[in-house]
Amino acid sequence: MSTTQASAGRRLRLNRSTLGKLVVVAAVMFGFGYAMVPLYRQICEELGINVLTQKDGTVKMPANTQVDRSRSIVVELDANAQGPWRFRPTQNSITVHPGELTTVTYEVVNTQDRTVAAQAIPSYAPQSAMPYFKKVECFCFKQQTLGPKEAKQMPVVFFVDPKLPKEVKTITLSYTFFEIGGAAQPKG
Repeated sequence: MSTTQASAGRRLRLNRSTLGKLVVVAAVMFGFGYAMVPLYRQICEELGINVLTQKDGTVKMPANTQVDRSRSIVVELDANAQGPWRFRPTQNSITVHPGELTTVTYEVVNTQDRTVAAQAIPSYAPQSAMPYFKKVECFCFKQQTLGPKEAKQMPVVFFVDPKLPKEVKTITLSYTFFEIGGAAQPKG
């Protein structure tokens, strides 16, 4: 075997070895990138900084909850739409007693001829009332998928913690409902 043939054979083995290493590195990088989304969601959820995954979905009503009938809180309901739909509460406000389990309903109508995926993000006024507003069930806990021209009635089940400061007499619960980019399915 000549020197050039031996050299060519060595280069071929080296090239194959390098190719194998590059394939492994590319596969590891793809796997890492693929795992980043659930890992990011888990980290955000654990740190309490992910606004799309609401932790109060795990709130359980205490067995001994006392309804404070000596106080009334007005809960004003508001809706903002960022996308191809109509979104509104079915009532503008409701009066509740602290500790009382209450259900309100929001309505959304997809006005387009395509399926859309959307998410609702809540906000509260005054901001100081947020820790006392306990949602037991809410459409904001997960993304919603609406078919073409579909209408949905979506409930929010909540109670106001009796520890709410006495000076707070009104709480505004507002939702912004927006389309999640890339999640919509084309009409088939």
